[in-house]
Amino acid sequence: MAEPEIALVLLPATSKLDSNFQLGKAEMTKTVLVPLANGCEELEAITVTDLLVRAGAQVVRASLDERLEVLASRGAKLMADCSLKDIENQQFDLIALPGGLPGADHLKNSPTLQSIIKSQHKNNGLIGAICAAPKALIESGVINGKQITCYPGALEAEDTSSIEITNDPVKVDDNIITSRGPGTALDFALTLIEHLFDAEKREEVEAPLVR
Repeated sequence: MAEPEIALVLLPATSKLDSNFQLGKAEMTKTVLVPLANGCEELEAITVTDLLVRAGAQVVRASLDERLEVLASRGAKLMADCSLKDIENQQFDLIALPGGLPGADHLKNSPTLQSIIKSQHKNNGLIGAICAAPKALIESGVINGKQITCYPGALEAEDTSSIEITNDPVKVDDNIITSRGPGTALDFALTLIEHLFDAEKREEVEAPLVR
């Protein structure tokens, strides 16, 4: 029996996103880009977005193309705020990549996203990737010489000769934060919060979760 389709819409983090929207001018607000690709892992995408919003970050979900509705790997329909093209020249404090397949392959093969990732790394901005999403970081070359973690076996088809893969639930190496999969999404999101803000903000968000 086919799995039922789940209709799930992510509400925009901003009340309006238009041509006048300038992320960099948001007073003292941390800005986060979460690219959404068809076939992404919805648990990861939603967990990361939810906790970062709770922390007070301005989260922008961007689809890889002009179609804003994204079909995730288990049938959930996620609604992006805009397309990557709309914000490709914006600067973000953090880029957080959800995993899942074939979503991670779409992230890897997106020229626009690859350009954004390289620019983020050049500016020493935070970059997070969970599950199979480190595929996109290998493609961009931003994790050469670094230690990362990922979903078991997700990178077998990639050239990993320049990186070290660990089994840590979450791995932080300089400005790169990686994690293993859906089961570590909460810890991944909290770690992103800790490095985007501070340990106090992490504790503030984590306490009401009643873990």
